[in-house]
Amino acid sequence: MSGRTFLGRARGKVLASALALAAAATGSWLALTGSTPAHAASTVPTPDHTVVVVFENHAYSQVIGSSSAPYINSLRTGGANLTASYAETHPSQPNYFALFSGSTQGVTDDSCYTPGFSSAPNLASELIAAGKTWGSYNEGLPSQGSTTCSSGDYARKHNPWFGFSNVPTSSAKTFAQFPSDYSTLPQVSFVVPDLCSDMHDCSVKTGDTWLKDNLGAYATWAKAHNSLLVVTFDEDNRLSGNKIPTVFYGQQVTPGATSSTTYNHYDLLRTLEDMHGLTSHAGNAASAKDITGIWTS
Repeated sequence: MSGRTFLGRARGKVLASALALAAAATGSWLALTGSTPAHAASTVPTPDHTVVVVFENHAYSQVIGSSSAPYINSLRTGGANLTASYAETHPSQPNYFALFSGSTQGVTDDSCYTPGFSSAPNLASELIAAGKTWGSYNEGLPSQGSTTCSSGDYARKHNPWFGFSNVPTSSAKTFAQFPSDYSTLPQVSFVVPDLCSDMHDCSVKTGDTWLKDNLGAYATWAKAHNSLLVVTFDEDNRLSGNKIPTVFYGQQVTPGATSSTTYNHYDLLRTLEDMHGLTSHAGNAASAKDITGIWTS
């Protein structure tokens, strides 16, 4: 055997041993952590700020492609559209609890619940426990932290955070408190328009205009500042199998992207949790899936 052949084989053995050690180390790491090193990065992005806006009682076909909703459709074409997004049930209130906590929490109607009746995990309590920031901005809320059932066009049935003892009522702000300096927003926040602005009592056009006038500047800012706007609905018009519009817009959203994968409120909750690195998942979000295929990376 020549010296060159011997050296080549020796180098090959060294390389093989190194690769085996690396593989073993990786396997040991996985066994200890129970997760993959690239879990968060491989599925969903991590926005600096996420704002979720919830509208009311309209089916996918009533909004997407409608001339009455030019602004929402501009977000769709400049962002991403879920073509098979579904609510959980009827009427409104249980869907809000599902989206926020992964469970309807036994709520089956729109009646005024007792504040703080549940201590179940939810998006806000998980964020707070992880040292992250949370807030809600509620149009028509009489004052920050008010637990009133209704006031004018304001309705607490669209604000599930008041149902949880582990969410400070002070985190529920009036929409007038929505900051003009968007960098001061919580890492995750929900915006809930009142009964007219959310299309419940008023037209699709009214809600679409409200969104443009009140959150259009945030959407533009989000596009350049690693942030995200999510526009979704609580339920459909009871005539379309509960298929609802859900649109994403922001810097890490692929413009013009669509997904035909079937998603629901629990999947959206799971996605919000994973975006912000939460290690626990509330209720049915634990068995839900991330929304994928619409991100730039």
